[in-house]
Amino acid sequence: MKKILSLFLILTVLFSFAQDKKEAGNLFIKALFSEKNIEEAHTFFDPSVGAQISVAELKSLPEQLEGQLGKFKNIIEINNENDTYYFYSEFEKSKLDIQITFNQNNKIIGFYFIPHKIFDKADDKTALQIRSDGIQLKGTLLQPTENNQKKLVILVHGSGPQDRDETIGENKPFKDIAEYLYKNGISSYRYDKRTYSNPETFNDQSTVEQETINDAVNISNYFKNNENFKGYQIIILGHSQGAYLMPKIAEKAQVSKYIFMAGNARPLQDLLVDQFEYLHKINPSSISEKDVQDMKTKVDFLNSKKFNLNAPKSELPLEQSAAYWKYLVDYKPLEEIKSIKAPMFFAQGGMDYQVSAKDYALWKNQLKNNKLAEFKFYQPLSHLFMKTSGTPSPKDYETKGNVDEGFLTDLTQFILK
Repeated sequence: MKKILSLFLILTVLFSFAQDKKEAGNLFIKALFSEKNIEEAHTFFDPSVGAQISVAELKSLPEQLEGQLGKFKNIIEINNENDTYYFYSEFEKSKLDIQITFNQNNKIIGFYFIPHKIFDKADDKTALQIRSDGIQLKGTLLQPTENNQKKLVILVHGSGPQDRDETIGENKPFKDIAEYLYKNGISSYRYDKRTYSNPETFNDQSTVEQETINDAVNISNYFKNNENFKGYQIIILGHSQGAYLMPKIAEKAQVSKYIFMAGNARPLQDLLVDQFEYLHKINPSSISEKDVQDMKTKVDFLNSKKFNLNAPKSELPLEQSAAYWKYLVDYKPLEEIKSIKAPMFFAQGGMDYQVSAKDYALWKNQLKNNKLAEFKFYQPLSHLFMKTSGTPSPKDYETKGNVDEGFLTDLTQFILK
């Protein structure tokens, strides 16, 4: 009897020890957000992490998140890469991934809140990976089987880590665009930006070439050399930073047409000063006067003769590396745009506080005698090309919307010309 009990106890311990990571994550999230049992939630941490995050500090987290995202509602789906699990979770105001990394003992050693990461399903026929500079870029290919117009649009993201849908809060502008084009017989490919899917490939020596340009070029070459797309017109659409860098992309890619959505023509550092001043004006509690002055100081240094490749990141805007900024300081988009000899479509929203009508006017003036350039201004649209009202602000992105159909109609007409 003792041996049976002993064996039972051993099996119980082993079963407990081998508790499923997915279940452990579920229980942790339930304890933290649903039951507000902070002490219980804290026991899921590995001691090395528990020593860094006290129970008191953990207790303040649900309150802070509820202030920004609303109350926790439920877990939508769970994905994983090895020992890192992504609990796609719904809050009242938004949805995001709760990223949890476990050690071999199923204790939490990493805990983050990130934009939802898309995982391709085994039976997803639209999933396509394209190799670019050492990594596989995961993306979604939509190719119509009916009414196929033999046009393919490659969508290039704005700044920062972006998924293939360019997800911001509840909004997915690239998904909206791709699905509208698909309904009109136009193929598209949208992909996860490497700083989103493979941030380890981006370092202090990297520039926007590694961040954006090379991948856009490699993807366009993939389709140009693919027999399944023989006879297709390849078109590149850039949004925000993707549009800003389009002259450089066009220099290497040389495709049929180029689409510029809210692309800045001025240097990025000038935009940052404008953005900080604007955000301070409408909400001083989010961006203080000190924040504005700090940004101006960093931009002044960047634009001065003192700036060099040995400049520390702490003295530079956004704390990006000197190599990153050197490339942008030398980049002159308004000069380089003159080299493009293909049709171009420039679109700008009038309610866009990130890239303003100033930039739109600069592009338009530079290309005023270029018959290949087409310009459209949409007064009620935001930076995401969604209708908005009132004073433009980051809150616009918290409201679920869709890319404006008027813009999508004009976009489609330009592509089909």
